[in-house]
Amino acid sequence: MKSVFLSSILLIASTVAQAKSDTLTIAMTGDIMMGTTFPEVALPQNDGRNLFDDTKAITRRADLAVGNLEGTLCDAGKSTKTPGKNSYAFRTPTKYAPLLKDAGYDFLSMANNHSNDFGDEGMNSTEKCLDEQGIKYAGVEGRARMAVVERGGVKYGICAFGHNSYTMKHTDLELVKSVLDELKRQCEIVVVSFHGGAEGKTKNHLPYGHEMFLGEDRGDLRTFAHFCVDNGADVIYGHGPHVVRCMEVYKGRFIVYSLGNFCTPYGMNLTGISGYAPVVEIKIAKDGRFLKGKVHSFIQQKGVGPRKDESEVVAKEMGRLSREDIHQNPIKVDEKGNF
Repeated sequence: MKSVFLSSILLIASTVAQAKSDTLTIAMTGDIMMGTTFPEVALPQNDGRNLFDDTKAITRRADLAVGNLEGTLCDAGKSTKTPGKNSYAFRTPTKYAPLLKDAGYDFLSMANNHSNDFGDEGMNSTEKCLDEQGIKYAGVEGRARMAVVERGGVKYGICAFGHNSYTMKHTDLELVKSVLDELKRQCEIVVVSFHGGAEGKTKNHLPYGHEMFLGEDRGDLRTFAHFCVDNGADVIYGHGPHVVRCMEVYKGRFIVYSLGNFCTPYGMNLTGISGYAPVVEIKIAKDGRFLKGKVHSFIQQKGVGPRKDESEVVAKEMGRLSREDIHQNPIKVDEKGNF
């Protein structure tokens, strides 16, 4: 009798474990620039060790945690930016790199308009720092074309696209398809990161067609995201406008069009909606189908980093934008950020 009972318990435990393993968790964040020494020193207290205090429990527990590294990890070098009103260059000390590993990041995009702030010297230093921490990266033309992360027996293929001359461009759909095709051959789940869209507080709504900003084509992001899904992508996350944007489920796959600033304690406007810093956590099936998600609401404090938003205003904003900007959107965000 005891052996029958024990066998039943073991069978139930095995079934529960199998069910759990069939659901994958992905945590996504926006722009990360933990502090800069250029053009002046602007660094958080305690060497930044408290920046991710409120958020790292979420990113650590995920099967895959991803974000965008908005700047370089380097200690020297000459800036490639021409000084001016709309010119910014970020140089985070290399000793800050372990903070990213401690926060649980598996992948960080380099396909943005700050990864080349200190030229090849800055990029080489950044890649070396991330390699030392075991964090994958991609997005710069001629460097890492894509990344593969294996967690829990599942291979995640990740790629990143941007709008700058040195990035893998999201406007080049032939390139995008070739990368996706290659990842699909290697991996069970394909994740796409993109840096695109116009910038600023008035740019939180997702427009139709191409977005132009400072004379640059920042992409037709709806078309790009849908193209990615049509060609095998399972999860797509965006950043670039410095504000949050809408989310949608298209053909059963999850898309978030901007996660805004996430951990940028200096060098960026953090007032109002510019300070909204969500962690979007989703559950997907092993075949990539979206199951459910949660917007974890955080608001940045200057010099401190993202801190818990008890009012859930960030989740409410992303829910509102998702209702207004996506026709017949299946995503419905509740008062606690669940969707």
